[in-house]
Amino acid sequence: MTTRTATPSARQVELLEAAYAYALTHGFADLSLRPLAEAIGSSTRVLMFLFGNKDGLVRALLERARADELALLNRLRQADQPIGLVSATEQVWRWLAADEHRALLRLWAEAYARSLVEPGGAWAGFARTTVTDWLDVLAGCQPPQERESADGATRRTLALATLRGALLDLLATDDEPRVTAAVQRQLVLLRPVPLGDGGEPEAGGSGAGSGRRTSCTA
Repeated sequence: MTTRTATPSARQVELLEAAYAYALTHGFADLSLRPLAEAIGSSTRVLMFLFGNKDGLVRALLERARADELALLNRLRQADQPIGLVSATEQVWRWLAADEHRALLRLWAEAYARSLVEPGGAWAGFARTTVTDWLDVLAGCQPPQERESADGATRRTLALATLRGALLDLLATDDEPRVTAAVQRQLVLLRPVPLGDGGEPEAGGSGAGSGRRTSCTA
């Protein structure tokens, strides 16, 4: 939590949760301290004291949104063994596509875009941090040999690009069946090509169309 104190008070946590609920409904675009304070039963003076200024409050809200995102990603890390890139991508997409997460994801998309066009201030580094968080978790879902290879890095980057692009499409159109079908098609291409004894792809294992699972997928 990015606030003025290392250990936030109960009141600070309470107001941050209320402000987060407000932001999920109203977004960041027109966030103003006075109407926000009135909506959550506080005052601009209290918010300024607890968070320093509007930028301080926005940074705290971004950290709060990131906490929800990382809660999902951390669940993927807790498996006894790597679940595989394809399985991880499938699980992440199911979470992203759920109706109850649309408000959070709209807030994420707005913060991501603001971080790109306003790289200073409260938004500094948000987009880059988000990419790093997701790539780190996807890497942890890959078997060690795949994770440490250049191709493994390319494949998890492709998985993240697929998820991010599909998410933006879903937020714009709300056409979940069409977008999910496209994600599932791309996951076929993400499946690694089984290798024969000579290190060459096995007959019939083209990767793009075989749909064959290997030991790295759940």
